[in-house]
Amino acid sequence: MSGTFKDLKSWQKAFNLTCTFPKQETYGLSSQLRRAAVSVVSNIAEGKGRTSDKDLLRFLGNARGSLFEVETQMALAERLGYSVAN
Repeated sequence: MSGTFKDLKSWQKAFNLTCTFPKQETYGLSSQLRRAAVSVVSNIAEGKGRTSDKDLLRFLGNARGSLFEVETQMALAERLGYSVAN
């Protein structure tokens, strides 16, 4: 794989993830969603920095798991009526 992690569409989408939550959600769902989104981009970046394809795939697998977590939390936020954009 050539290029940097910032060239990857999955990294760009996770990096640009935005939501608007009510103030009472600051330490609840919004905090959990933020941590999961950080995990996605961090795992992609770390995997891209590794020297073997095996390591890259392992970190991409971790990012995929965190992405499913983000997707679930975004669906829940939408159901709760919070502003969700990506």
